[in-house]
Amino acid sequence: MRRAVQSNVRRCMPAASCAGAFNSTRSFVSASDNPTLSDADPEMYALLMAEKKRQQSCLELIASENFTSRAVMETLGSCLTNKYAEGQIGHRYYGGTEIVDQVEALCQQRALQAYGLDPEEWHVNVQPYSGSPANFAAYTALLEPHDRMMGLDLPSGGHLTHGFFTVNPKTGVKKAISASAVYFDSQPYKVDPKTGVVDYDQLAEQAAEYKPNLLIYGGSAYPHEWDHARFREIADSVGAYLMMDMAHISGLVAAGEQDSPFGLCDVVTSTTHKTLRGPRSGLIFARKDERGLHDKCDFATFPMLQGGPHEHQIGALAVQLKEVCSPEWKGYIQDVRKNASTLADSLVESGYTVSSGGTTNHLLLWDLRPTGVTGNQMEKICDAVQITLNKNTVPGDEGGALNPGGVRIGTCAMTTRGLTSDDFKKVCDLLHRTVQAAQRIKIETGCEGKKIKAYTKALATDAGVEALRQEVSDMCTPLFMPGIHDL
Repeated sequence: MRRAVQSNVRRCMPAASCAGAFNSTRSFVSASDNPTLSDADPEMYALLMAEKKRQQSCLELIASENFTSRAVMETLGSCLTNKYAEGQIGHRYYGGTEIVDQVEALCQQRALQAYGLDPEEWHVNVQPYSGSPANFAAYTALLEPHDRMMGLDLPSGGHLTHGFFTVNPKTGVKKAISASAVYFDSQPYKVDPKTGVVDYDQLAEQAAEYKPNLLIYGGSAYPHEWDHARFREIADSVGAYLMMDMAHISGLVAAGEQDSPFGLCDVVTSTTHKTLRGPRSGLIFARKDERGLHDKCDFATFPMLQGGPHEHQIGALAVQLKEVCSPEWKGYIQDVRKNASTLADSLVESGYTVSSGGTTNHLLLWDLRPTGVTGNQMEKICDAVQITLNKNTVPGDEGGALNPGGVRIGTCAMTTRGLTSDDFKKVCDLLHRTVQAAQRIKIETGCEGKKIKAYTKALATDAGVEALRQEVSDMCTPLFMPGIHDL
């Protein structure tokens, strides 16, 4: 108690005394007043260590996740987190921004370099907090309230932020699920249920009738290349802006392993943590021309939608973009694609159904409907055996978002940890035995159809599930784990 009182007295000293204190060799804050996390908050430290252990022992197959580097994490936890810097470089609303101006400029420079863009033709805003705010800022820049947009339907592999809404089958009443569907009018387009590929002819017909102000493409569960030229043609036919959300494939585009959207789009957005393997942040690329789209995107980001940019995220992104610009990056992404293709082919060879028969990028959609196991049931048993993936609709699926007919699988994270094509054949075997266990447990518990409670309860005590869990842990725990060994 005496120390606390003395500390308070010091803070209340007159100005003259304070000046003397600042010149003192003693610090206001001693080592015991600036403890480590383990000392300051043992409860949070224990949770952090538990999550570290989970990540190390888990087979991470979520397509939107990756493991970033120690250098990125060091920057995220750096003094940059202390600095407010509202505004743009050289035009801030705070003082003391001369260093973070350089940080942000370096990030912009590397972002343009990563995609081979001429700074005279393209501008990039690196301030969005993540991909969804980046998208909404782009919409705010390009559209007026209640303007029309078209994006790929969520059940077809699109994203929530592309204008998703649901329709009550009994009343026909629309319910906006995304804010973009609240503030703008949206109409989705779909994939062909047989091929799983965007039906471009139908899209052209829809656009001609609907006449959107903005045509969006890109998705969160689409294992194919995009026909950039066809999208540009359709957008031009109705006088619409063309925007790609390349969040999932941005790392592939940077490596030249997917076609680039920059030659044909007006605006391109992205997250930075999926195939780019960076911190959780967002990007808006805008073409520089007489329309002033880059200025509009900057203004929509701040002051319209955000406050101070997170300079620790921006600095961390700059660190990762340096890696993306390195020769080694292409090899990593090639391995990601090879591993995804190997896993898809292995599942097909094992008698399973993969949407479109395979993949051309980092993810695949496993159609579980022929197995009698729902995507929800598969996700839960995978959690139980320390395999993380996510339930997902597949083309032609009528199960809905909560009980879809398949799962989405990605190979970025485990490729980062060093798994090879041969290893992903073993991953296929683990998934095969996991779905077999799910089928067995459904029969034993009488959980036919979509019933889930008894099934989930049985997972906790099933010996077969526990054996699989231990096998996954033994496989994954020794693997290289970037960034977190020293936490």
